[in-house]
Formats: sequence, C-alpha cells, structure tokens
Amino acid sequence: MQEYDYLLLGHGIAGATLAWELRRRGRRVLVLDASNPSSASNVAAGLMNPVAGKRFALAWRADELLTAAGQLYGEMETHFNEQFFVQLPIWKLFSSVAEQNTMLARSADQPWQDFVQDAGAELPEMPGVLNEFGGLRIRRGGYVRLRELLAALTAEALKNGTLQHETFDWQQLVTGPAGITYAGRVHARQLVCCEGAAATQNPFFHWLPLTPNQGEVLDVECAGLSPAQVLNKGAYVVPLSEGQFRVGATYRWPPFAEGTTLAARTELSQRLAATTSLPFVVRDQRAGVRPAVRDRKPLLGQHPEVPVVSIFNGFGSKGVMLAPRLAALLADHLEHPEAELWPEVNIKRYQALYQAAPAVVGFSS
Repeated sequence: MQEYDYLLLGHGIAGATLAWELRRRGRRVLVLDASNPSSASNVAAGLMNPVAGKRFALAWRADELLTAAGQLYGEMETHFNEQFFVQLPIWKLFSSVAEQNTMLARSADQPWQDFVQDAGAELPEMPGVLNEFGGLRIRRGGYVRLRELLAALTAEALKNGTLQHETFDWQQLVTGPAGITYAGRVHARQLVCCEGAAATQNPFFHWLPLTPNQGEVLDVECAGLSPAQVLNKGAYVVPLSEGQFRVGATYRWPPFAEGTTLAARTELSQRLAATTSLPFVVRDQRAGVRPAVRDRKPLLGQHPEVPVVSIFNGFGSKGVMLAPRLAALLADHLEHPEAELWPEVNIKRYQALYQAAPAVVGFSS
C-alpha cells in the first residue's frame, strides 16, 4: 500500500497549484489526472487582470490575490529556471463615448486608482490598434504562460512518480475515519477533488451549484502588432511571441457543441478586427469548459459528512489569479482545522443545497 498525506484528483491550475503548496510544506502528495487536452487550463490564455468585465469591476480581493500569485509563480520560475508570469500593461480600449465616460469616472475613485494608471491620458503609439475612444492602462496585470507552466510541473511530477495519468474510478474509493483508500493500492488521509467541470459528476459534491460554461480561443498571427501589452476591447489579445497572439474568449452555456465552432471563430475574428486594422491569420482554435459557480466564487472545503474528502474547484476564468492564494488558504485549513476558510469561498454557504439533495456517500467503510 502506498502511503500519502494527500491524494489529489486533477492537475489543471487548481490541482497543480495545490499540489505545489502542499509539497512545499513537506507533505506527501499523489495526483491522479485524466490528462484532458480540452480542459479549461489547457485552453486558457492565463490572463491575470485585476479590473475586468463589461462593468469595469475591480476583482475580488485583487491586491491580496495578485501578491500571492506573483510570489508563487516567482518560486516556480526560480525552480524551473523559466519565465511563466509575464507582467504587462493591459490596455482597456473603450468601444464608445458612453463607455469612456463611465470607466473614466469610476477609475478616479479608490480602490481603482491602485490598479489604473494614467487615467485620461493619451494612449501611447500602438501601430495598428483601433483606439478612437481612448482607453485605460491597467497595471499589475499580465498573463501566465499556462501551458508551459503545467507542462513543466507535469513532466517533473511524472518523473518523480507523484503524478499518474489515469481516469479516477469512484467505485474503487473507500473512505473511513482515518482517511481514504483507492484501488487497494493508495492510502491517504485526505482526498481533494480538483477536477474542474467534471465535478458535476462527483458523487460527493454534485449538489454544489457548479455551472460549467464553454469557452473558445483563437491563436492568430498578426505581423506588426506590438507584443508589449495585452489589449482588451470586447476580447482580450494576449501576446504569445513576436507576431503571435491568443484571442478570446467566448462564453457558451449548456448544451455544448462538440469541439470548436464556426460561430466562435467568426465572433472572435470580428472582435479582433474591431481592435486592430492589421491583417491577421487564424492558426489554431481551441475549446474548453470552465468550472464556473453561481456566485462567481470558488468552492473550497470538506464534505459535510465525509470530512476526509474535500473540494478545490470553481475557479471559472480566473484560475491563475485565484488559485495560489486559495491553495494556501485550503492547505492551512486542512493542516489546522482551526484556521477557517473565508466565508465567500467556503462550501458551507451552500449547506441548504446539500440538505435538500444529499450527495451519494455510499463508499464509507
């Protein structure tokens, strides 16, 4: 029997970040992952934006989350001797005079001023960028090279034997007061479910209001467009390398199409054409399913009746920004139960849903 402190299910940004956090505390961690190329983490551009959305809303706990993310990705960069977090200005380009007036007025107030620079100033020279209504420069943002980061973490974990690619079989899970046993070969004192949108089929947590949505992105070639910033004008335009950009993202609620769609390709192409006058060529298109939550806050905590099973999920489109700080929060709680989870993310806020439709917990011994 292989002995671990934690068995993690899933190795997207949530599972990989939590595994890193637990290992840095000296814990024995095994991760099981089905290796889905269409997972949200494999498709996402890794955008880290403290001010986003049509309403120009400041991200929840933006300062604390950005600080923690910068520290964790910095540790990973030192460990692998490779850059993963690219800090760049994000230019929010206005689409109309009305949007311009609304956003300039809001940016003058605190706490927006901590994240918006040069409000009302003229935009710098950006050849090919359509900015007839001006824009705002958002600071402390950028993007995480998510595919490269996960590839590095995966390669190391596979080499060390701390990650195994396999589909989890719930029928082979046995829970008890001292922990869990899986497939008669693994024992751990805690199972943490980080499987993203697949959690809708999780027998312990299917009652939580996880509402997956599908997003598509384009990888485009656009010679002459500067890679010195991220652009946002109805769609984000994230530089990948000189002349190469990722454009996204769409939002589609169930039912989902199989794979990529012409409708998404057309929509994103039109949004890019409204951002730049330069010609571009679509080189790739990908679709993934995000694990979104009704109140737009992640889901953390132990099962109400089987506390040896926990969840770390529901990060939606903000996983790279949310996961580092919340991984530390959950690790603190699992290691020291007196360290309480934030009420905004604690699954106890949905206790009434569990009482109305209890999960299937017939695996206990």
